[in-house]
This record gives sequence, structure tokens and C-alpha cells, in this order.
Amino acid sequence: MTKIAFIFPGQGSQAVGMGQEFVNNSQESKAFYESADKTLGFDLSKLMLEGPAEELTLTYHAQPALLTTGVMVAEKLRAAGITPNYAAGHSLGEYGALVIAGVLSFEDAVAIVHKRGLFMNEAVPAGQGAMAAILGMELDALHAVTAQVTADGDAVQVANVNCPGQIVISGTKAGVDKASVAAKEAGAKRAIPLVVSGPFHSELMRPSSAQLQAALADITLSTPQIPVIGNVNAQELPDVPAIQQELVEQVYSAVQWEASVREMIAQGVDVFIECGPGKVLSGLVKKIDRSVATYCVYDEASLEAVLEASKEWSINA
Repeated sequence: MTKIAFIFPGQGSQAVGMGQEFVNNSQESKAFYESADKTLGFDLSKLMLEGPAEELTLTYHAQPALLTTGVMVAEKLRAAGITPNYAAGHSLGEYGALVIAGVLSFEDAVAIVHKRGLFMNEAVPAGQGAMAAILGMELDALHAVTAQVTADGDAVQVANVNCPGQIVISGTKAGVDKASVAAKEAGAKRAIPLVVSGPFHSELMRPSSAQLQAALADITLSTPQIPVIGNVNAQELPDVPAIQQELVEQVYSAVQWEASVREMIAQGVDVFIECGPGKVLSGLVKKIDRSVATYCVYDEASLEAVLEASKEWSINA
């Protein structure tokens, strides 16, 4: 039997026009955008569809934007008869996975990720932190580089372990710049600055975790209806207390994406469908294990490709 995972991208995948074709062609899709606007009390959908990109990239806009598009896409897939056996998301994307798993409502998720973005921005205002992808370097060697730069006075640490040969670092702008140079001197192939507005998944974000914990206490969470693999430990989140702890720790902890994908594959997942703009996660999955099938759904053509492929899957066995 084919086992399917829905995976949801994090910040960096946002793009002006995200979900445009679905919104134009489907009232059900448009309703998600309208619901997000109503929940937040401002015109998020206009930013998503028209920009400007600089405003959309701000973390308190990018987070609810990505969540809205991802959940909308996932619901289109479910309406077409494709239902996931597992769900996971990269960083912010974890909230999309939790919505699809029935843990929290779409409206509560939109509200909480907007607050999450505000808390993160307050912890480190836009422009003061940075992130960079380090390519072609072993994890232990990169840990040594970031530890040395931090000891010298500029905080930086490993933030995402994405796939073999791709690790993201996060910290102060000076720390990331210095660690990027040092990593290349130590043998890394490349260091690529990321288009994000803060040093996510670093200790600099710890102040925002207490605020997020308080905000999470005000919303209702339910037991997952399908397994959700968490970022922090790359294991299934079995119940509400585990989810609450995950969402608080996740803010300042490294995203163990490679390990999360390997865990789903170990549980039999052989089809990964990325829900939302871009192709980042499906690309990472392929670098982790080329034997599994990957798809990304972000417009009508990509949705049709998945529906066509699904005719060969054993999903009703």
C-alpha cells in the first residue's frame, strides 16, 4: 500500500502570487484567503497575491501566508481523494501539518503563527539577525566552526539539518558572516545567505518561546488524527503535551529535517507531496533518498500531475 506524507514548507518559500491560480479558479480556495484576512484583521491576501515582496518576507506576514497557502493546497488534495498517512513541516510548516492532522483549527493556526512571527521579530528585529545555508560540510565540523565564532563574541549556531551536504546556520548577522567565511576556509563548498528576516532556530529566539507558550495556552489543541513528525526530535508527536513542548522548543532548536524524512521513510512512506509554494522540501527529500516519489503542488498543472500519478498508487487497499 502506498503511504503518503504531506509536507509543508517554511519561511523562504513565500513568493508574491502564491496560490493565485487556485484562488482565481476556486471559491473554496479563495475562502481560505478570506478567512485568513478576517482572522488577522488585515489584508494578508493582498500581500500574498500582489506584494510587495519586502512586506511579504517579514516574518509576521510570511508565516501566516505560507500556512494559508499550504493548508489550502492540502485540502484541495484531500478533496480530490488523496489523503496523507503522515504529515510534517519545516519550521513554520509544522503548523500546517498540525492543521491537517486535526490538532488545531485553521483559524487558530493563522492567528498563532502571526503572533509567533511578531514575537520572533520582537526578540530580534528585522536586519539584526541572519541565516545562511552551508553546502558540502560535515555537521561536526560545522558545529566546531559555529562554537568558535560564538566563543569569540558573535552568536551563531546550527539551525537546520536539511539533507546530506546542506546545513543552515543562524545567529547575529556578524556571527553568520564570520561563520560563513570560516566554514569555507574549513572546506565548505559554498555559503549562501537566506532571504529571511531573523535568526530563526537559534538561542536568540529563546525570549519569544515564553511568549509563544503563553499564547498556545489560549487555544485548543487536539490529539493528532494522523502521525505528525516533529522538528526537534524527528519523532511522532503523540499527544497534546508533546505538541505544546515541541512548538515552544522548536523556536530556538535546530530543525532535524533530514532525520524527520528518514523516520517517515522508515515507517513506510514512499510518496511525499509538498503543499505550498516552491519546491524546496521535495528537493531536499530527493537528496535524502532518491528511491521515494516526490511532488510539489502549487498550481493547477502541478495538482493535475499528482492526480494523474495517483492512479498508479495503491491508496485504497
